[in-house]
Amino acid sequence: MGSSEQHRRYRRRAPGWRVLVPVVCLVTGVGFAAAARDSRGTDLRAPGVTNLADTVRSAETRVRSLDAELQRLQAQASAAARAAGRDDSAVAAVQARVSSLLQPGGLTAVHGPGLKVILDDAPDVDDSDPAEDNQRLVHQSDLQAVVNALWAGGAEAMSIAGQRVIATSAVRCVGPTLLLNGEVFSPPYRVAAIGPSATMQSKLSSSPGVTEFREAAGYYGLGYTVETDDDLHLPAYTGPVSLSYARPGR
Repeated sequence: MGSSEQHRRYRRRAPGWRVLVPVVCLVTGVGFAAAARDSRGTDLRAPGVTNLADTVRSAETRVRSLDAELQRLQAQASAAARAAGRDDSAVAAVQARVSSLLQPGGLTAVHGPGLKVILDDAPDVDDSDPAEDNQRLVHQSDLQAVVNALWAGGAEAMSIAGQRVIATSAVRCVGPTLLLNGEVFSPPYRVAAIGPSATMQSKLSSSPGVTEFREAAGYYGLGYTVETDDDLHLPAYTGPVSLSYARPGR
């Protein structure tokens, strides 16, 4: 192709570029302006925001700090309540009625014979097959099946990962971790239940959910052990006991 033909083709394309370049510049400028407005002069992708692991660790540290502060304040409130009970007979009568409800509510430490159940992820996880890896993890339904079977077997008190389980406790899994009583735990998950060991063991054996997990444990290498213990020690529940409900907006 000759030079004159190349010159004509260049001249035919030139008007399009002259129109397109200003448009691109205008769109880019609008994008920069919007970013500057939204960030208010800060980094839109600051490391503290994009690094999720650091954010979670920071939140866990804050939760532990607040838990320690809560326990300190609860100790002060308990001491003040005991002092009030000594000086006021009406307060003492109310405290006597309340004290009988503390142990059934899980608000006192207890000990006695029972079972320990441990569930754990499989050790060999291959990232090349996410669907297969999912079978090698302990799921919320697995842990819930164990908890339900133990309650059905007559458990009088229970803890998971050292956290006392009460009527308002919920077993929730967030990704590969357990969220319980506002704290995050990683496997292995240790469930301790005080109660009749033989009956609880029987309910574990007959539970469809637990049976399914045991079969998966044998096939995929998940961990599942059940042990009896003559003297389990479970801590008291120290978190909030009040219930919060949603309210309609105005």
